[in-house]
Amino acid sequence: MSSQNVKPLSGVRVLEFGQIAAGPFVGSLLADLGADVVKVERPVVGDGLRAWPPLTAGTAGDVFSENFASINRNKRSITADFKNKNDVKHLKNLVTVCDVVIENYRPGVLPRLGLGYEDFKKIKPELIYCSVSGFGQIGENATKGAFDVTVQAFSGLMSVTGETDGNPIKCGVPVGDFCAGLYAAYAILARLMQARQTGQGAYIDCSMLGSLIGISALQTSEFFGTQNTPQALGSAHPRNAPYQAFRSKDEHFVIAAGNDRLWEEVAEAVGLSYLTADPRFKTQILRAQNQKDLVSLLQPEFEKETAKFWLDEMDIRGVPCSPINTFPEALNSDQIKSMDLVHPMTLPNNAKTKTTAFPIKMTDFDFEIYRSPPSLGAHNEEVADEWLKMPDGMAQ
Repeated sequence: MSSQNVKPLSGVRVLEFGQIAAGPFVGSLLADLGADVVKVERPVVGDGLRAWPPLTAGTAGDVFSENFASINRNKRSITADFKNKNDVKHLKNLVTVCDVVIENYRPGVLPRLGLGYEDFKKIKPELIYCSVSGFGQIGENATKGAFDVTVQAFSGLMSVTGETDGNPIKCGVPVGDFCAGLYAAYAILARLMQARQTGQGAYIDCSMLGSLIGISALQTSEFFGTQNTPQALGSAHPRNAPYQAFRSKDEHFVIAAGNDRLWEEVAEAVGLSYLTADPRFKTQILRAQNQKDLVSLLQPEFEKETAKFWLDEMDIRGVPCSPINTFPEALNSDQIKSMDLVHPMTLPNNAKTKTTAFPIKMTDFDFEIYRSPPSLGAHNEEVADEWLKMPDGMAQ
């Protein structure tokens, strides 16, 4: 890291007991902002995500997981056998000089091994210890295994995803894992600030379930306010119309006419201005209530021209709209390029690839990959030396 690019979390030390997605994503958020994140992995096998494809071959023919690399860049890796007393002792020594512990093992696993919050609190009272799990640390589901799709199902999210009369559909990205990661990182930094003021640490219980309920505020408030069950509407919106995907002559596109003025522009664009006076469509609420009728009138008009025609027309009129991009189309768009969201990255096997940047812009901060994603246990001795001044690494 260059001296001219001192990052917001420089000097913060983090031990990450992370596996697969949620826990490692928390660590990656902190690492991207400059925290020294040391990933603690099992010997030989390490984080299970290391085995996930795509596996990219390096110059010597050895492979490395790009899935793993995407959320483990800017970290260091050490190995420890949690059933080995010397390794556990070494981990506790590292805790005495770190600020944050992140873990996403099944509830109860690390405490049974002497690596829980109460164990660490005794040796570092100001420590922030964050557990990320599927269902939290209490309740009848706490000890159940959880993957993103099962928590999406339990939370209600899948009930409002997909077409109205279609099969249950999960979100195309693992929102349970990554939303929990975002909430966890946010809570960690809040309590870290408080710990530095008071000297008092904290335990954070961050669940995927709670995080999905948290981002479902519009759906839960709809239920609380009406006692009606929110429904899946495909690409449509329960309180706005026309606000969805439409089919053109050649492909689908999206418009979002979220107020009366925008609706008037859409109606004029398709040559149906008279619809703005139709009692079914006079207000936003009425358009949402009668959107099936509205779509049946708009869809035939949209099919007369190409998606590009309509996108150009809506842009001229100031109506928010978009093509429905694939990821390659999005990642190669001029907009993504202008935001500098794709960066080159070198894997430990010297293979060249790309990754997405930390997506938030800030003054006096430039995202960089200052550490390649680590090979398993690559920093055993280095971390021991830097953190504890013990050059023989785990043997100490």
